[in-house]
Amino acid sequence: MIGNKKLSLVIPCYNEEDGLTELFKNDLSYIDEIIVVDNNCTDNTVKIAKDYGARVVEEKKSGYGAAYKKGFKNVTNEIIVAMDGDNTYPAGEIKRLVEILVERDLDFVSASRLGDGRPETMKKVNYLGNIILTKIMKFLFLRQIEDSMTGMWVFKKEILSRIKLKSNSMAFTQEIKIEVLKNKFRFAEIRIPYRERLGEVKLNKWADGIKTLAWLFYKRLF
Repeated sequence: MIGNKKLSLVIPCYNEEDGLTELFKNDLSYIDEIIVVDNNCTDNTVKIAKDYGARVVEEKKSGYGAAYKKGFKNVTNEIIVAMDGDNTYPAGEIKRLVEILVERDLDFVSASRLGDGRPETMKKVNYLGNIILTKIMKFLFLRQIEDSMTGMWVFKKEILSRIKLKSNSMAFTQEIKIEVLKNKFRFAEIRIPYRERLGEVKLNKWADGIKTLAWLFYKRLF
């Protein structure tokens, strides 16, 4: 809890035992509920989550968006913190982002990794892909955004009933921001440091990048 606001942390996971172990070394005592979404994990992710005291929910449908939607359905508190389980996003920034959301009376805070150029921990090809997809989103939807592909957000649970989230894939990270901006919710981007991921890389940068690009055009047309 921060102030009088209760927090739920949602972490989608597909074999993130290394990242989750490191994440849980942070002080998360102020977070009232931690939900780990088991998206067909075959390693020790579920055991690590349960041993820590997190609530594990299962989503058999593979995909980043599918996992997040399942997690959001199980949230019980008024503020949601969403972040990947690979330790690339610093848990130490959660409190600051929540405080900004509350103090500025915002609806959605998105953590930007790209404000100061390419982070040293991000490969050049990944950085280029992020920049291209962000620029295309800005062009197609006429919205200003610095990092459309970031996977760390803090927002009010109440907005979920007023936006349409359909993607089950990596495009979900673009969709939620598009919906928030399109519906004129109070939105801000806050810059954060970005770290090198722990564990196996599951993202196929070319295939997933092309799929996300195609999804952006589909979203714009339909």
